[in-house]
Amino acid sequence: MASVASFFVSRVDTEVDRRIDRSDDDRVKELRGTAAVANARVAYDEFLTTFRGPRWEALAASGARVQRPLWASTSTKDPAYSDIKYIESLVVPHTVNTMPLETIDAYQEHGPEQPTVFGPEETALARRTLRRLAEVGIDYDDVVQVLEAEGVAKFSESWHTLLDQVSAKVESLR
Repeated sequence: MASVASFFVSRVDTEVDRRIDRSDDDRVKELRGTAAVANARVAYDEFLTTFRGPRWEALAASGARVQRPLWASTSTKDPAYSDIKYIESLVVPHTVNTMPLETIDAYQEHGPEQPTVFGPEETALARRTLRRLAEVGIDYDDVVQVLEAEGVAKFSESWHTLLDQVSAKVESLR
């Protein structure tokens, strides 16, 4: 069995930027558009830590499989950002990226032919970015709670819509 751990990327910037936009402080404003990539890069680093070493090797020898990070919601919501921002900045092995067709087209049109894989330096910068967000008063735990609640509500709504459609189809076939 294979599985992924899904990370909604652009939604992080949408929520954090909304909070940043309420500030008049330039130290806060300069962090606009940095949270999503930082969050994903730190998550990837945690993925690497989880799936290596003696404990993981023993599990893998018994048939365990890696749970790969999946970058979801990678279309750019803010027109001030590059339309491939969440694609070109999150290139690393063992990940899945679910891109909408418009983002795929944009990348094919003007994305780098040889993308740059991020590494330890970029991950260290990502950790500093998340610390800076906390220092300027962005409550990241609250950001995550808001996004989780919104995500659960959206998935629940979609699930119930699907159930209603299946029920209607079943009734129409009777």
